[in-house]
Amino acid sequence: MSRSVDPTSDSVKQLVAKVPSDVPVVMLNLLRFRDQAVYPADKAEPARTGREAYAEYGRQIQPHLDRVGGKVIWQGEGKHAFIAPPDESWDEVLLVQYPSRDAFLSMLMSPDYQAITFHRTAALEDARLVVTVRG
Repeated sequence: MSRSVDPTSDSVKQLVAKVPSDVPVVMLNLLRFRDQAVYPADKAEPARTGREAYAEYGRQIQPHLDRVGGKVIWQGEGKHAFIAPPDESWDEVLLVQYPSRDAFLSMLMSPDYQAITFHRTAALEDARLVVTVRG
């Protein structure tokens, strides 16, 4: 099974096509950490666990969230996938709220934000990011 932890250009196009630009969105993040973070060779980062690398990403993303009006509204440790395929498990679950799809995309496209995403990529073995809107 192919694992993906980073957005693709197609996922951005689908977001624009499916989610109105002017309604609040809540991103459901399902995260599985690597035992050891895998950093690119050109990054001089200390050895970290995946959880530690994601915590560093979490520290560095906060100003970007603040800039676009985003905020973590819930964070918890995954304990058991009650209804899921037998081999599926998640280490952490986050709910991150943005005032709009466009606020999220503004952050995503920011060069300053893109400069920190290597921590997230290094940290994660697998992930899901589900965009939700109030029905």
